[in-house]
Amino acid sequence: MRQGFTHTIAGKGEGSAASFEVINPATGEAFALCPDATREQLDRAVAAARQAFPAWRRTTQEQRREMLRAFGEAVRARTDEIAELLTREQGKPLQRAKEEIQRSLVNLAGILATKLENEVLRDDARGRVELQHHPLGVIGAITPWNVPILLAMPKIAQALYTGNTIVLKPSPYTPLTTLLLGEIAREHFPPGVVNILAGGNDFGRWMTEHLGIDKISFTGSVATGKRVMASAAGTLKRVTLELGGNDAAIVLDDVDVKAVAPKLFWASFGNSGQICQAIKRLYVHEKIYDELCAALVAIAGTVKVGEGFEEGVLIGPVQNKMQYDRVLELLADTKRQPGVRILCGGDALPRPGYFIAPTIVADIREGTRLVDEEPFGPVLPVIRFSDADDAIRRANDTRFGLAGSVWSSDEARAKTLAEQLEVGTAWINHHLGVEPDVPFGGFKESGIGREYGADGLKHYSEIRAVSRPIIPPRPAAAPGAKP
Repeated sequence: MRQGFTHTIAGKGEGSAASFEVINPATGEAFALCPDATREQLDRAVAAARQAFPAWRRTTQEQRREMLRAFGEAVRARTDEIAELLTREQGKPLQRAKEEIQRSLVNLAGILATKLENEVLRDDARGRVELQHHPLGVIGAITPWNVPILLAMPKIAQALYTGNTIVLKPSPYTPLTTLLLGEIAREHFPPGVVNILAGGNDFGRWMTEHLGIDKISFTGSVATGKRVMASAAGTLKRVTLELGGNDAAIVLDDVDVKAVAPKLFWASFGNSGQICQAIKRLYVHEKIYDELCAALVAIAGTVKVGEGFEEGVLIGPVQNKMQYDRVLELLADTKRQPGVRILCGGDALPRPGYFIAPTIVADIREGTRLVDEEPFGPVLPVIRFSDADDAIRRANDTRFGLAGSVWSSDEARAKTLAEQLEVGTAWINHHLGVEPDVPFGGFKESGIGREYGADGLKHYSEIRAVSRPIIPPRPAAAPGAKP
């Protein structure tokens, strides 16, 4: 049982009297103990962040950029160590864990290349008005278990780059790699600027209620996001919520099935389907429906599912027992639906851990739980349509609105349809991929606010208008007059 992990509070490592087990989803057994932070430790972390804030916000943007760059390079130097731990606690294949760390560093670099400058609203006869972006203070960040490093790094970067300090809580399912980030951060930032503590669900509520935290940046489920917003309302905290997405891809009848099938498969089953903007509903035109279904099933038959350190594994387990049980429950409900066909998979694999075979479901419609809810696992419903406008209507008929895509050999046709999707990100002939210079977030219940890009950075600051009237010139003095 691995031990020795510590929180980062005021620039120092610190344990807790209590701890909780961290489960390896490939075995279903605990492999490490994580310290369980107390409310008193949170109070001290927030106090340290508040104490560090005045000096930190006075640093220049370039100074903050250089410290964040050095932090990123230190993370890069420990990629192998972090990736090994990430595979054990999250379950993804080791190579995918390394790629997650690499992508987080690409996003860090992109954030640091983004400019957030004051804007002159007007400068005319009425006067000059300048809009300034003022840091909020202490950011409370809460990250999920599906891509813990990929989501922790940009929250740290955006908070610090805009002059804020941060208190970050990782998911209790995957806390250890994020605690390692805190360990690295101690060597690169003044004490109190970065604080990372692990704890259970109560810890998240303590954060959202805390008087000393000025904003919550949360990534997770819709249900939890609503609780975060309700809790934060008591202190009128600013919130950014990047929530779930039951994202649709619409495939028109003119695509090259062989060319698009692998792209659609991995946009659905990457990370075992545990990506918020992954394809969760695949709408396929009736003319190519059977052909595309067959192509997806063929790909699924070649993919090795297993423990992340096994040679050739491409899909790992569902990350935790609660999510595993939920996906199996949705599959059981799906099997009871009349006329629905399970083309491949459909069951748990007969081995330890939380493994479910990649599952493709055909002849299913809206009104079933698998289509209407977000499964967040290796299960893909494939839905038949005959009219593209009807497919758009059906794709939009949901409380979700994170992302979506349209696939066609006619790019102009695809663009016309994609612009009708009620989503924060609409892709054409591809799906997945958050870019650090492009704002990301959702419509409807898929979130509030944006991360990334200049718009994302603005959500980590408050706008202050500085207004200065034009001072009329003094009249010239009369000749011989005393000054």
